[in-house]
Amino acid sequence: MDVGGWLRSLGLERYEAAFRENDINAQVLSKLTAEDLKELGVASIGHRRTLLDAIASLKTVTKQAEPVTSDTVARSDTASGAERRQLTVLFSDLVGSTALSTSMDPEDLRKVIGAYHKCVAETVNRFDGFVAKYMGDGVLIYFGYPHAHEDDPEIAVRTGLALVDAVPKLSIEAGSPLQVRVGIATGLVVVGDLIGAGEAQERGIVGETPNVAARVQGIAEPGAVVVADDTRRLLGNLFELKELGPKNLKGITGAVRAWAALRASSVESRFEALRDATTTLVGREEELELLVRRWSRAKDGEGQVVLLFGEAGIGKSRLTAAFLERIAPEPHTRLRYFCSPQYVDSALYPIIGQLERAAGFAYNDTGKSKLDKLDAVLLETSTSAEDAALVAEMLSIANDGRYPVLELTPEQRRQRTLQALMDQLAALARRKPVLMVFEDVHWIDPTSLETLGHTIERTKRLPVLVIVTFRPEFNAPWVGQPRATSVSLSRFGEREAAAMIERLAGNKELSADLMAEIVERTDCVPLFV
Repeated sequence: MDVGGWLRSLGLERYEAAFRENDINAQVLSKLTAEDLKELGVASIGHRRTLLDAIASLKTVTKQAEPVTSDTVARSDTASGAERRQLTVLFSDLVGSTALSTSMDPEDLRKVIGAYHKCVAETVNRFDGFVAKYMGDGVLIYFGYPHAHEDDPEIAVRTGLALVDAVPKLSIEAGSPLQVRVGIATGLVVVGDLIGAGEAQERGIVGETPNVAARVQGIAEPGAVVVADDTRRLLGNLFELKELGPKNLKGITGAVRAWAALRASSVESRFEALRDATTTLVGREEELELLVRRWSRAKDGEGQVVLLFGEAGIGKSRLTAAFLERIAPEPHTRLRYFCSPQYVDSALYPIIGQLERAAGFAYNDTGKSKLDKLDAVLLETSTSAEDAALVAEMLSIANDGRYPVLELTPEQRRQRTLQALMDQLAALARRKPVLMVFEDVHWIDPTSLETLGHTIERTKRLPVLVIVTFRPEFNAPWVGQPRATSVSLSRFGEREAAAMIERLAGNKELSADLMAEIVERTDCVPLFV
């Protein structure tokens, strides 16, 4: 295998010399890890994801080339066969490509299309989607295959919004900024085998969903993301959407309701944005009472930490929401921080998000308006002008002259910013008890993790309860500490699962056989129920 040619097929020929100097041949290539790629100088996360996905595809091709035996035939029946999947499909199309082809030299046009394809690939890789096929100025992208996530429709829309923002910023000679249209649809499909490699790689797919995605893309305005109603139903209140009404789309039976996704909403909690408000808490009474007891102790000035962990869908966010409802009538300050799998490399992402929500930032706020809102929030804790300058810088808001200019080294700036955050927490706690909730800490960035550690240490003698939720794979460094209580959420028993089903069904009577089937197929995981 020609490793250099393989890199060129991925558009990553810049790393060819590094691979050659480090003796990366075909055999070594299949064993490379993310850490190996970093040592080879592949600094871009998007490029590392592209390479790792391509290496995984090489392994699939190699395995298919093994000598055929009865064992390999048996394995291939399940490994390579087509399967039914719930898939979210994104179709991106470059606006005005026909006009570009008539006004540009073919070589220049090739560079434009290449830059567009590269931008799409890097953006999709960042959100862990899969570029299934390049079709000239169109790109077909899957979310939910080969890697499925619990929030694929949400990830697809975030990817679409990122694309319509990123493509116009490309530095190329196209006369005017490039724009894309994006269409997104979700539905049941049959996905087949991997075909080809590199830029020609695609996965066969059968079903109406890709056609719907392509058609709703056709009704999108330049620079817009349009979702079909099947996707919209899965998004809850996560995005600000504009209804476009029912549309008759070519080749699609019946009218399709469509929505333009404008931007991510300012909703505080992702769980609450997706939650059915009629769902009541089931089977977590003991855990809820434990949280209430720890809150009572914290209010007496003995800071407490509750480490709430369990597998995905087990009910961590639901239990936290029930506790928030329980103490809502009591005077307290509530601070909530949400980690995200898309921002594990973004320093202080959950902390910045909390401050932006507390200040009430809107998407169309000017820099001055944001500073005015930030000043109003910081005034409550008597934050100094120097600390306010550090907080504004952390939020990427330009200083308009109202704050002093601080001459600090990067390490000094980092330590002063951390101290400013700690001082703000202490000032809030002097006024009334504070509840801090850090959700999905298995996705926390390193800087926020350090800040959380300092926060837990600082709350020893403050009226503060810190609730930290995470999945079992996260190694929480606070386990076993004197003020830390670990709460492991297990799956429901059959009785609790049946009770939840009855509450969800409401007045609809379900047969015993159907109840038993739901219990069995969901394995008593609350979210699946």
